[in-house]
Amino acid sequence: MRSLFPATPLQLNEHLSARYGADIWLKREDLSPVRSYKIRGAFNFFRKAIAEGAGGKTFVCASAGNHAQGFAFVCRYFGVPGVVFMPVTTPQQKIDKTRIFGAEFITIKLTGDFFDQCYQAARDHVEAIDGVMVPPFDHADIIEGQATVAAEILQQLPEGTVPDMVVMPVGGGGLAAGITGYLDGVVPTSGFIFTEPAGAPSLKRSIEAGRLVTLTKVDNFVDGAAVARIGELNFAALETFPTEQVMLMPENAICVTIGEMLNVEGVVLEPAGALSLTAIAAMDPEVLRGKTVIAVVSGGNFDFERLPDVKERAMRYAGLKKYFILRMPQRPGALRDFLNLLGPDDDIARFEYLKKTARNFGSVLIGIESKAPENFAQLVANFENAAIGFEDITENEILANLII
Repeated sequence: MRSLFPATPLQLNEHLSARYGADIWLKREDLSPVRSYKIRGAFNFFRKAIAEGAGGKTFVCASAGNHAQGFAFVCRYFGVPGVVFMPVTTPQQKIDKTRIFGAEFITIKLTGDFFDQCYQAARDHVEAIDGVMVPPFDHADIIEGQATVAAEILQQLPEGTVPDMVVMPVGGGGLAAGITGYLDGVVPTSGFIFTEPAGAPSLKRSIEAGRLVTLTKVDNFVDGAAVARIGELNFAALETFPTEQVMLMPENAICVTIGEMLNVEGVVLEPAGALSLTAIAAMDPEVLRGKTVIAVVSGGNFDFERLPDVKERAMRYAGLKKYFILRMPQRPGALRDFLNLLGPDDDIARFEYLKKTARNFGSVLIGIESKAPENFAQLVANFENAAIGFEDITENEILANLII
């Protein structure tokens, strides 16, 4: 693999280490050539398939993200033809990056509005051309390739240092299966911490059920780890871990991590790449104190068009922004009276007022930002004392998606 790219850095993060009283090491997979660890599994799969005589065939994958980019890079490296199937809804940025990595060796086919449709089209194409399907995570060669992350960690740690804890994201499970397999007997079983987005807990639900579970609903915000069903081989490697070691991270909490790492450390992380650090922030500090902790930063393919949404979610999670629907009297001076209820640190970020004739009251959608979460308690008290009807809709998922 060293002929493909150098080892990604293992960096002791001074900021986080000081915060938690521990040695927090970041395994920077966001610094691979394709800004994620996916290139490892793809390279290992191609290497073995070509050695077994598949060099004259066309390789095929279905992906709208990091797997496609790793696949394309490796196609160009080995000089073999590849076809990448992507949903029609794939952002142009991801299409362009995949095309750049694969150059003339790949063809991109946009098919279907959803991934399932795209994946089926890829399977049909493989059968039609007698090609080679390259799965994103559920294959022994993919798992073995991702295990090189763990091999590098042991080589890069100071001599005599052994990790007490390894925190890693889980989507399809290829990375987690590879790391735990390689570090078995080196890191205590209780030291493996798995993190999934709260909206896609495929590993946790499967461990709880004692069998593979397919989620009926998935929140795709953490697109690099939003998987409805963990891989079969991967689940077989992880099913004996206690459910308590699988931490579910709220999507909005992940946004706090993305913002902090960007503003404090200058590190750009995609949502899946921020999972491990979000889990560390959610732990009891005493569990971390004095420990050597490895956090696998799995990727940095972040589309900056998402930054406003990430900032919005982070502020809501931190309690610094709330949305209310108010019942405002329809009379002169009502708005001025309302403004007097705001505190010195409260700022109106959104205001929509619908005045209806023949009614005594109108509805107001208002978004308010403040410098401290506790300021909202006083604001709500002011609403109540002024007899203003209101509803806090900040955490109302349906209204948030429709209105906010």
